Amino acid sequence: MTPPTIAFVGIGRMGANMARHLKDSGYAITAVYDHHAPLAQSLAAELHCAAPATLAEVTAAADLIFTVVTDDAAMRRIFLDSADNLLTSATGKTFINCATVSPTIHREIYAAAKAAGADSLEASMASSISHAREGKLYLMLAGDEAVYQRLLPVLEHMSINRRFIGGPGSAAEVKALVNMVMNINTAGLAEGLGLAAALGHNLDLVREVFAQTGANSRVLETDAADMVAREHDCWFSAEHAAKDSGIAASIATEVGLNLPLNTATQAQYQKMVSLGLGNLDKSGIAELTFKDRHG
Repeated sequence: MTPPTIAFVGIGRMGANMARHLKDSGYAITAVYDHHAPLAQSLAAELHCAAPATLAEVTAAADLIFTVVTDDAAMRRIFLDSADNLLTSATGKTFINCATVSPTIHREIYAAAKAAGADSLEASMASSISHAREGKLYLMLAGDEAVYQRLLPVLEHMSINRRFIGGPGSAAEVKALVNMVMNINTAGLAEGLGLAAALGHNLDLVREVFAQTGANSRVLETDAADMVAREHDCWFSAEHAAKDSGIAASIATEVGLNLPLNTATQAQYQKMVSLGLGNLDKSGIAELTFKDRHG
C-alpha cells in the first residue's frame, strides 16, 4: 500500500514534533497550517512543504490530516466554520484528531466527517513533547476499528504503545480520566511536600520515604524534584491541567456524579491561571502549597 501524504493542522510543540518525526520516518509531509501563520511558514520551510492559507487547501494537499488544536471551539472552527473548513471536498480523506477535547466534540466531528464522505479517528495522547519527537507516544484511539487498522502503519511509527478504546468519544473519555487522576495526584503531592517543608523536614528524605510507601506515584518521579527546586519548565501546562480537569467535571455532571477531589484540583489550577502562572508546568501547583510562595 502506498503511504499516505500527510498534513498537520495545529503545530504547537506537540504537532510540530509529530510532523518532524513522521518526516524523519519517510512520510511525505505536504502541508502544515496554524492560526498563527508565521509558525506554519517557519515549519513549512524546515520540512520543505506548503503552508496553505486556507483549511480547504490543507485537505486538498494530503490524504491524511492530523489535527492538534487547543479546545472544543478550535475543533468546531477548523471543521465546521461556514467560511473555510477541513471538510470542504473531503471525500476519501482521513482525519486523526489528537487534541484533548470533550467526547461530545469528537462525536460531532465524527458525524460531520461521515456526512462529508471522510473518516475521523480520535488519537488521544498521554505523552510529552519529547515523546512526540521520538515517536514514543502512548495513544488512546477511538472511532471505526477498520479505520484504525488501516492507519496502523502510521500510528506505529508515532507511538510506543496504543490502545483502541471503542466508538467515537470513548478515547476522549478515557483521556479525561487519565488527566483527572494525574492532576489530582500532582495536587496531592504538592500539598504533601508543602506541608513537609513547613514542618521543617528534609525534603530529600521525605521524597525517599514517599517512594517506598503508599505515597509513591508516577508524579513523584516526574514532578517532586521540580516542586522543591521551583523549576517549572513547561511539559504540560497548568492552563491545560485546568482545562482537562474541567472536561472531566463536565463528563461527571452529564452522568450525575460528584467528584470533589477533581473540583478542588481544578480550582487550584484555575487559581494558577488567575495569578498569571498558567504557562508553568503542572508541577507549578506547588507554588500554591509551599509557604512564602504564591499561596
